[in-house]
Amino acid sequence: MRKIVIATSLSVIALLTACSKTDPILPGQRESIFAGSALTVVGKEIPDLPENISDEKLVDCKYTQDSSNTVWNGDKKIFSGFPTSNFVKNEQKPVCDGEFVYAGLTTGELVKVNTKNRDIVWISDIYRESNMLGGASVLDIVAPIAVKNDGVYVGGLGDAFCKINKTSGHKIWCLNIGVDVPFIFVDKFVFVVGTNNMLYAIKTDNGEIYWGKSVQDREKPIYKDKNVIVSDDVFDALTGKQID
Repeated sequence: MRKIVIATSLSVIALLTACSKTDPILPGQRESIFAGSALTVVGKEIPDLPENISDEKLVDCKYTQDSSNTVWNGDKKIFSGFPTSNFVKNEQKPVCDGEFVYAGLTTGELVKVNTKNRDIVWISDIYRESNMLGGASVLDIVAPIAVKNDGVYVGGLGDAFCKINKTSGHKIWCLNIGVDVPFIFVDKFVFVVGTNNMLYAIKTDNGEIYWGKSVQDREKPIYKDKNVIVSDDVFDALTGKQID
């Protein structure tokens, strides 16, 4: 099971102030905070999926990121976010897409930066508003970000898994699912393991959850022979039925 280790030494007051929806310290266009709602699993069967999928080739990205929410091009800063002493120990990796780079911050935001001029294109908050009001101290985006077609898929520890329009930064959909491990795409679906130890089959165009099943461990899903495998748990990808 994935273990989350939190490094903290100060109060989260500074973090909450930094992420305020009324007074953000980060410049650029900002998307409103995801309000969130109870999850609805529709219980549909996926009509068809490929037998197997090819391993996705990751785009080489030369940029790096540190725990102080700074993105680097070698020794040159291209983005400086709000540093916080409250963060999850994790190797943050920006994602490149042409001349743009996407980075998930420990303060719960996804930021898009133009690498040519270092301008912030947009910022989107990936957490539920109730997490801020309730004093949640961990909002880090730790699962790898994925850029696919017109969307940026991102999940964090602020109980939100979202598809963001990569051009505008607007949320296409968001679900009340905390995510701390990689997710996988199969045809028009994404399979996500939440921090609640549930595996979800989500339709990528509208965020509809076809099925959700409990898993023993939080690991990256594997897709093989129309099955989804999470550690020792195996499920029929079409129906979600567990296979002994």
